[in-house]
Amino acid sequence: YFKAQLAEMKSQHPEPIVLELNTLSNEKWFVYYKDSTLLTQLRVFPYIQLTIIAIFLMVAYGVFSSSRKSEQDQVWVGLAKETAHQLGTPISSLMAWVELMKSKFNAPDDPLILEMENDVKRLEMVADRFSKIGSKPVLHNHIVYEVIDEFVNYFKVRVSDKISFLVTGDKHVEALINVPLFDWVIENILKNAVNAIEGPGTIKIDVKEHLVKEQVFIDITDTGNGIPRLKFDTVFQPGYTTRKRGWGLGLSLTKRIVENYHQGHVFVKDSEIGKGTTFRIVLKSNLTYEPTAT
Repeated sequence: YFKAQLAEMKSQHPEPIVLELNTLSNEKWFVYYKDSTLLTQLRVFPYIQLTIIAIFLMVAYGVFSSSRKSEQDQVWVGLAKETAHQLGTPISSLMAWVELMKSKFNAPDDPLILEMENDVKRLEMVADRFSKIGSKPVLHNHIVYEVIDEFVNYFKVRVSDKISFLVTGDKHVEALINVPLFDWVIENILKNAVNAIEGPGTIKIDVKEHLVKEQVFIDITDTGNGIPRLKFDTVFQPGYTTRKRGWGLGLSLTKRIVENYHQGHVFVKDSEIGKGTTFRIVLKSNLTYEPTAT
């Protein structure tokens, strides 16, 4: 025990205290010592205190940042709701003007008036989106193919006629979705596809169900410029854009709507430079019907 204690003392303080008890006989005593428990604790305490202070500062900064972000979110939510409120009056007026044109010209089925009516309804849906920002969206059971096909019919007449659209797949599969928000998802991906196509091209949307996983796969394929493989995840980050005047929020918003509100997934399934890109949306299917055999 004493040898062990002496070795520990020598390791801490190699130079002992020298005592000369008898100067005549030149007798010397060597006193070895080590740090006490209290001294050891006192050496460690400053590091513990610094750690506690650092943790406190981090927590305080996190609370401050969270409070500031919450305040900013409330401002944006209020601004969005006020925008929706302000849009309500002119949209109602436009709807009345469209109805007046139908009766005035006695042309309820005129294609131009019908397209104007579709645009007014679209404005109404956009205003409804803004009014519901900050609240949890309500999901309803819908046939996915019909929702997509209806939006594509609206969208395709408002882009270049050099781009052809094709909706294929299962016409009966159902899923719980919020139609206004889901239309926003399809719109953002289709807009990116249209911007990626230079000249004539094709955009194909295929809907199919994976019975084993109880999921709906929606593949949106374009014949555009393609995305480098290293950018497959980057394209969903806020601010990423290849356009000079783009905000880089479309795909980021798409990912948020699909994953946070519909509990699904969206990702770049495949892409090849110069040939095109395929985005895949995965939703949970609603197996309340008997699928037809294929």
